[in-house]
Amino acid sequence: MGEFILSIDQGTTSSRAIIFDKKARIISMAQQEFKQIYPESGYVEHSAQDIMGSVMAVVAEAVVRADITADDISAIGITNQRETTLVWDKRTGKPVYNAIVWQCRRTAGYCEELKREKGAFIYDKTGLIPDAYFSATKIKWILDNVPNARRRAQNGELLFGTVDTFLIWQMTKGKVFATDYTNAARTMLFNIHTLEWDGELLELFGIPESMLPKVQSSGSFFGYTDKSVLGSPVKICSAVGDQQA
Repeated sequence: MGEFILSIDQGTTSSRAIIFDKKARIISMAQQEFKQIYPESGYVEHSAQDIMGSVMAVVAEAVVRADITADDISAIGITNQRETTLVWDKRTGKPVYNAIVWQCRRTAGYCEELKREKGAFIYDKTGLIPDAYFSATKIKWILDNVPNARRRAQNGELLFGTVDTFLIWQMTKGKVFATDYTNAARTMLFNIHTLEWDGELLELFGIPESMLPKVQSSGSFFGYTDKSVLGSPVKICSAVGDQQA
């Protein structure tokens, strides 16, 4: 059993890794910024490869600085920028489009319509007032604007995740497709009363349920990282959206 905990903090402008000992003392830390992409006024994107690359770089650096190996790590916890939306190919893991960041306003006009026509309906289910901030309209935009994306999603070929889900999927080499309640609750697709993805909301946005991850408690066991990631399998034992964390 390892003596240390690895915390991954994947934020909007940088990724950080912190190694803690069992008394919650910081043993080492590493941080790396990555590029912000602004294709048009009000649009904000990240490269999924930049997100993943920066995470793996800071994890490696923190482990080296702490002078430990994967066998010394008892668990990994992940916290992440919320609402940022990734859609990728289930078979290859390759994103079909850049990550659309929570700050992005490209769906603001559509959200104003939604607020007028379906505002109370959405609020009653999700506790959220329709806004471009949340993931639902970002997923819809990708399915509507990326060639063949909707067809491929309907065929069960594409997956959606917030950043936690993407990291877990990549670090487990596709074995674990999951998120936690805090991240799911910021998608505008999650019914906060039943704690399930909401069929009526999925229909409203035209999103196939096959794209969506399993939802579980923030402090629960998600799975083991693939041996190739850190040299030995390590348990992922939490995922929490950064504001809630």
